[in-house]
Order: sequence, then structure tokens, then C-alpha cells
Amino acid sequence: MEIDNKLFAKPGAKVSLEDFDTGYTGIFKHKKEGKKALKKNKKELKKLQDKLFAHNKYSILLIFQAMDAGGKDSTIKHVMSGVNPQGCRVISFKQPSTEELDHDFLWRAARALPARGMIGIFNRSHYEEVLITRVHQELVLNQRLPGINHIEDISDDFWIKRFENINAFEKNLTDNGTMVIKFFLNVSRAKQRKRFMKRINREDKNWKFTMADIEEREYWGDYRNAYEQAIQHTSTNTAPWYVIPADHKWFMRAAVGNILLKYLEDLPLQYPELSPEGKKNQSKAKAILEKEE
Repeated sequence: MEIDNKLFAKPGAKVSLEDFDTGYTGIFKHKKEGKKALKKNKKELKKLQDKLFAHNKYSILLIFQAMDAGGKDSTIKHVMSGVNPQGCRVISFKQPSTEELDHDFLWRAARALPARGMIGIFNRSHYEEVLITRVHQELVLNQRLPGINHIEDISDDFWIKRFENINAFEKNLTDNGTMVIKFFLNVSRAKQRKRFMKRINREDKNWKFTMADIEEREYWGDYRNAYEQAIQHTSTNTAPWYVIPADHKWFMRAAVGNILLKYLEDLPLQYPELSPEGKKNQSKAKAILEKEE
């Protein structure tokens, strides 16, 4: 299955999240079709991840961003459930530590990048530095940046420069063999409310809910604007953004799995070939083992 172009944030184009239907389900008419597609994708992902690891020239970086209750955790869990955990690492980015604040805003992301042959997953990412910090600009002051002493010092140019830094950072990654794929899980306000209520009403979901979720919900419009700006300025041909409809979790998971699979299929992956000496040693080892029978 090819990538659905309706999910692609075209580089250089103006982005309005109103143009992306949160309830879109693509070619699937029923939930069972989406779940069947995900099951099939996971089998193929498992095979290609093994080849990615053995080839040891490329790596994959998946970036997940969403509003609260957008479905990041469950999507990562379901899409990646079939891969070998030795070749996959998930990093969840929380509030920056004192050490992280003593470095540039991309430092902690750079430290967590996947090695060759690996799949790295960022659950939230360096994009928090143009999202939450844009909504709550007082957080920028904690970074002790030259020339930024008051909120009034943070101009539009400040954010443009951050976008440029992110693009340069990701361009360097792709130039060196890391495929960067970015997902914004696009949930509606109504669906977010429903998921919050579920977290409150179910004991097994209580731990996922905090009052901060409700407080941040008051900034819904500000966050949407920040996401639009971030996606518009950082969706590139080499590190694209995909806006994934998130009201139906089954479709969200199938869409993400399909996109990841397509990227892996397009990589020129192959198992390493043995050298003549290696083949000779292998034949020798085989003969020794056969004698043991």
C-alpha cells in the first residue's frame, strides 16, 4: 500500500490543521480492515528491521508529536510490537534537566540519536522547543540565552532561527544515513475530552491523568498555531512531516505502520556478503560440525 498523500505536509506549503480531517480513515471502510493491514505491516517490518540491523549503514528516526491524549504511546506500542527490541530504542522527552538547560536546545536530542542499524523513536522531541516554549515563552528565559532577558526579547525571528537550526540538524542526519520521519498525531478537541474522561473514570487509566492536562487544554488554539508553524517551516523532502488523523486509533496505527514500512522498503538494504576468506571458514566450520554427528 502506498503512502496516502492526504497525510503528507507538503514542503514549503502553508499549513492549516483545519485542512486535515481528524476522523479520516482513508481507503479503509471498516476497523477490521485497518487492523488487518497493521498486522500485515508488522510482519514485514520485522523482516526489514532485521535486514536494517545487519546492513548497518542506515538508521531510522521516528518523531512523534501530539496534543495530550493524541495516542503517541499506544501507537508506538502497537506499530513496533513485532520488532526486535535489541534494534529499537524509545526515548521520551520530559521537562529539560539542569544539565540539558546548560546546553543548546538540540543537545539532548543529539545524544539520543539511533546508531547505524537501529530504529530510534522520539516520544516528543526537540520540537518541544518550538511548541511548548512558544506557547509558554517564559520557559525560554530558563535557557539563559544571550540577548534574551525578557519575554519581549523573543521576536518572530527567534522562532525562524530555531526552525532553521532544526532543518540543518535533520539535514545533517539524512546526509549521514539517518532517515527522519515525523508524525503529528492530529486529534480533535472533542476526542481529547473523551479520552480524558476515560482516564478519569477507569482505575487502570487514572495514572495517566493530571490536572496539567486540563490546564494545557486551555491553550488549545495556541498549541494548534504553534504546530502549524512548526510543520510548515520544517517539513522537508528529506525529513517530512505526516499529519496523521488520530480520532480513530486503529487507523492512526495502520497509517504510521504503512509509512514506516514504505521507507524501509525504499532503502537499498541487503545482508552482508561473506568475503572469500569468510566463506572458506564457514565451509570449514560446517565440516567440523558435521563430523560431530
